[in-house]
Amino acid sequence: MSARGLDFLHEWIANNIPETAKPDVICVDELTDKLIADAKAIGIKRVELDEEVDSLYRTIIEAIVHHEHGRPE
Repeated sequence: MSARGLDFLHEWIANNIPETAKPDVICVDELTDKLIADAKAIGIKRVELDEEVDSLYRTIIEAIVHHEHGRPE
């Protein structure tokens, strides 16, 4: 993942996943779509987000489940 993509992902998770978010399919799908759209809006390509994470969807679920909204592992 590019440094820019990684920084964006961490910041986005910290600012966009509420502590009350549930790891259900609809919520995670909506958050994933929003993440991709927000990245695109500032010129970050999807490939920059996909290079180092297995799945953006899974990364968001892990952030919700572990309540680590600042830094996904």
